Amino acid sequence: MTLHLDLLRHGETERGSVLRGSLDDPLTQSGWAQMSAAVVGRGPWTGVVSSPLQRCARFAEALAAERGLPLVLEPDLQELHFGAWEGRSPADLMLTDAKGLGQFWADPYGFTPPQGEPVLAFSERILAALERLRARHEGERVLLVSHAGVMRLLLARARGLPRNDLLQVTVAYGEVLHLDVDAHGVLRERL
Repeated sequence: MTLHLDLLRHGETERGSVLRGSLDDPLTQSGWAQMSAAVVGRGPWTGVVSSPLQRCARFAEALAAERGLPLVLEPDLQELHFGAWEGRSPADLMLTDAKGLGQFWADPYGFTPPQGEPVLAFSERILAALERLRARHEGERVLLVSHAGVMRLLLARARGLPRNDLLQVTVAYGEVLHLDVDAHGVLRERL
């Protein structure tokens, strides 16, 4: 049976436009409003699954309580760990590590930020979590509250994009996208 996933990216955070990765910064008021607006009229869901980082988890907790849904915080659905780049903006990195940033954007699977998580390991972690989620929620519709990197990875796979195009997938703050995961783990985007 198929798992129907609605993916919700967290809203704007207090650190702004930086590579936050595993940094646990909170949402701004605008970020809360983005996420609240994104779920109006959506559902119904049988449950909510979220990254445990507060920019996802606090909203997921509030929504699950409001709608009387079970909530699971899944550590393996956290964002890519950017290592020494965490908390830094791409503009700042262009001044201090333009070569590395260029390599990462051109080939995210082939270049890892200093002390960061390799994208291949990130991919394996996310896909293993997705398989556990599919096995637990076959035939259900679930809301997954997560990060741009997680959503990019899943959307790139669903769209059949080459690995190097991973970072060409864009996901806005508070954006909702839809995926189906079949019994074989094949991802399809629902429009």
